[in-house]
Amino acid sequence: MEPLVDLLREVTDLARALPDAATRLRDSVIRPLVSLVGDVDPPEPNDEAPAARLWQATLTASTLAARPGAPAALYEATAALQDLACQHARPDELAELTAMPAGIRVAENGPYLVTGAEHVETHLGEPIQTQPVMALCRCGESAIKPLCDGSHARIGFTGDKDPDRVPDRRDTYVGQQVTVFDNRGICAHSGLCTDRLASVFHAGGEPFVTPSGGRMDEIIRAVRDCPSGALSYEVEVAHRDPAILVSKDGPYRITGGIPLVDDDGADIPRAEGASREHYSLCRCGHSQNKPFCSGMHYYVNFADPIADPDAVPTLFEWAGGYPALVRMTRLFYERYVPADPLLAPLFASMSADHPERVARWLSEVFGGPAFYTEQHGGYSRMISQHIGKGLTEAQRSRWVALLSESAEAAGLPADAEFRAAFVAYLEWGSRIALENSQAGAQPPPNMPVPRWWWVCDANPRARISALAPKPEPAPEITLPADDEPVGFAAHVKPLFRSMDRNSMRFAFDLWAHADVSTHATAILTRLRAGSMPCDGAWPQARIAVFARWIDTGMAE
Repeated sequence: MEPLVDLLREVTDLARALPDAATRLRDSVIRPLVSLVGDVDPPEPNDEAPAARLWQATLTASTLAARPGAPAALYEATAALQDLACQHARPDELAELTAMPAGIRVAENGPYLVTGAEHVETHLGEPIQTQPVMALCRCGESAIKPLCDGSHARIGFTGDKDPDRVPDRRDTYVGQQVTVFDNRGICAHSGLCTDRLASVFHAGGEPFVTPSGGRMDEIIRAVRDCPSGALSYEVEVAHRDPAILVSKDGPYRITGGIPLVDDDGADIPRAEGASREHYSLCRCGHSQNKPFCSGMHYYVNFADPIADPDAVPTLFEWAGGYPALVRMTRLFYERYVPADPLLAPLFASMSADHPERVARWLSEVFGGPAFYTEQHGGYSRMISQHIGKGLTEAQRSRWVALLSESAEAAGLPADAEFRAAFVAYLEWGSRIALENSQAGAQPPPNMPVPRWWWVCDANPRARISALAPKPEPAPEITLPADDEPVGFAAHVKPLFRSMDRNSMRFAFDLWAHADVSTHATAILTRLRAGSMPCDGAWPQARIAVFARWIDTGMAE
């Protein structure tokens, strides 16, 4: 008990010495420590370097948490200290501090306490920095999602199950090649099965599963992709490395058989037939089946914060990141290539991870992390795969056509802008591969991996779809009085909406004084003609304000 008392005193003084971290220390470190040892006498002020003291407190807490039988409250405090310390000091050293096995502990009415997690990813497949102990929010109110900031204690969050939840019942569906089991009581309603294999899994229909409606490999893939573990089949699911994926606006998706235990270290009860290899944990705080996801995030409009809603997404982000691209390449090499007489011989000897390699290449090309360069060697490695292959135009064009079909089957975005950029790259890249594969070809060495972008800067946010719901009316803008000087920031920039700005990005930035000043006369001509903006002419009063700004010197 004495080490915890000393730790609490030290952290209490650190909250004074580190004002920027004081709230986090009080809510996520001091509060759980007080629950273990009670209030302590105020510490004597210590004016030594706060960063060094924070690091030492983190080492102390981490050592105590690594002991057998350490309480959940100590885990929560340690997770916050490790996160804060890594913002000031040496994050790599924490990995060597303790060798804690992978596990998830559900704190009573508190966060998920994760230990030994080496793979935590965003919904785009990008890695999230991990520590030996992490506290992941499950109340839905943390301001630093996916990490916990102690909000559960302030709002009185409860982890109790809803008595009106879907009952635990396992149904059996027998097919010609595979038997599928399903338990609606643990379904997170992600729609991954019904959206991707509608011939077997029927949304809102009975029976829910018709196993003879698809190939066995398709059914097995759909069951393995079921994030909640509601689906299973009679053949054991293959082993995957332990990993946690933070889904977009949804639950944590756990794979690889990470153990899930309660506050006392006891196994969390599962529904009949629930998978131990993969499951979904609630992140919105409103599940009817806590700690498991029940799909309530859809109904409470749970959403992750958007850093910049006006920013143009990369093709990688718009596609859905690495998970979406690898879903497409697996379909391509598992479904389309083996059945095609032109391509099947070409890929007969490909490596087992070839679909993942292609997905990593596309991720990097489309503006995502340098997955291919870091794991396989970059551009030089890619062109080495084509040298001497003697590809034909027929093979190239079939590759483009079938990969485009795979994108459709995998549910990649179907908007005109994305598909234009996607197919443009397939055509461009495949023609270079064809050229590099010919006898005597000498591709230039040491070229960078290409970075592909929207065609002519036409992106999905620059156009209103003819099928989109009618947008809400724009807020009323207060125009300057007749005798008031007109400035760009105060009066002109507010006239242009985000949609107007995005639609003109290919030429100039409507929110930049320098760009609008340079093109002011042309803009005014189009405003008066009613051809700008594209969805309807401005009122004459707004056009008059823009003209006054030009006539009075275009002030900032």
